[in-house]
Amino acid sequence: MSLRKIRVLIVDDSAVVRKLVAEALALDPQIEVVGTAIDPYAARDKIVSLKPDVLTLDLEMPRMDGLTFLKIIMKERPMPVVIMSSLTQAGSQHALEALRLGAVDVLAKPNGTFSFGDLGPQLREKIKAAAIARVRPVSTQETPVSAGLAQAKGAARIARPAVSALRALEQPRGNHSRRLILLGASTGGTEALREILTRLPGDLPPIAIVQHIPAVFSLAFAQRLDAQCGLEVREAVDGDRLVPGLALIAPGNYHLLVHWAGDGYRARVISGPQIWHQRPAVDMLFKSALDCCGHHAIAGVLTGMGKDGAEGLLNLRGRGALTFSQDEASSIVYGMPKAAWELGGAQRQVPLDLIAHHLVSLADTPPTRDSIPASQPMPSLVPSAHVNG
Repeated sequence: MSLRKIRVLIVDDSAVVRKLVAEALALDPQIEVVGTAIDPYAARDKIVSLKPDVLTLDLEMPRMDGLTFLKIIMKERPMPVVIMSSLTQAGSQHALEALRLGAVDVLAKPNGTFSFGDLGPQLREKIKAAAIARVRPVSTQETPVSAGLAQAKGAARIARPAVSALRALEQPRGNHSRRLILLGASTGGTEALREILTRLPGDLPPIAIVQHIPAVFSLAFAQRLDAQCGLEVREAVDGDRLVPGLALIAPGNYHLLVHWAGDGYRARVISGPQIWHQRPAVDMLFKSALDCCGHHAIAGVLTGMGKDGAEGLLNLRGRGALTFSQDEASSIVYGMPKAAWELGGAQRQVPLDLIAHHLVSLADTPPTRDSIPASQPMPSLVPSAHVNG
């Protein structure tokens, strides 16, 4: 008996984009486009009649914009939504706001520099991830970060004067100067990382992050986090020095690597082939840290589709790194964390709301060269009073 296909409704005011998206999705036998809609008003009726599993949603439409419609969907009929957004700074901010409001993922709309032949495989993978995602809309009463972002950044800079120069002289928590935190995430990761980073103090060891995210959106994502965090958050540039209190995010469409430069860790930003159909890839970051960081590393795999990061995490654990993965109940998509856990790379599974505390605790733990056998049971991180659900 054949598996049920993933039913997709395409919402976009452009007839060309609707046609391109439908043709790209039709190439996958597991996906069925059940309808298209020119605007949210038409989409509303088709959601009721066609009962799609996943919605692709344009953000810039007449009569009602995509963000407004997304709020209505998440309030009245929560369902997986993949955002199609323009490659502009404003489009990037709107896309990130959509992720905050409960959208599962985002993809850049094709323009003059991108054919949909290049974006089609990414779209199909995002549709499949969305179809199994746990939809968790947030309160629309929360003040959107996109409003007044520049003002927030300015205030943060006043509170953190000459931050890069000062942090270059600081020692991380516990004076473990070779400590380095490595995090990887995919579907659902933008909000997971926001929840983690906004809870972290500003004196942690440096952090290197790979989030599967399209080019251009990664810069807006870093700027958005920087406005909210006690840490400094930047999109990585080749040659950046990783210093205490700094988190670097891999640029979209580039791999992020780390190496030891004698006086500290440095970032390498390279192109290269896709790994696990991803660029940036979590495994590339983790594997680059094996020789230069090894048992000094703290590494974790967060929510996401696929297996990226599992092998790299296992190798790091074998070198004595402290490792973990996000638990199933708090993951939007329990794919990457599950792969890391089942392969034996993660020493513990940690609920999202406890990961920040876990990182702080690990940062204060002296490094050891001894790896922990995968078969050795680990004590639970969940307090008895904590309900994991």
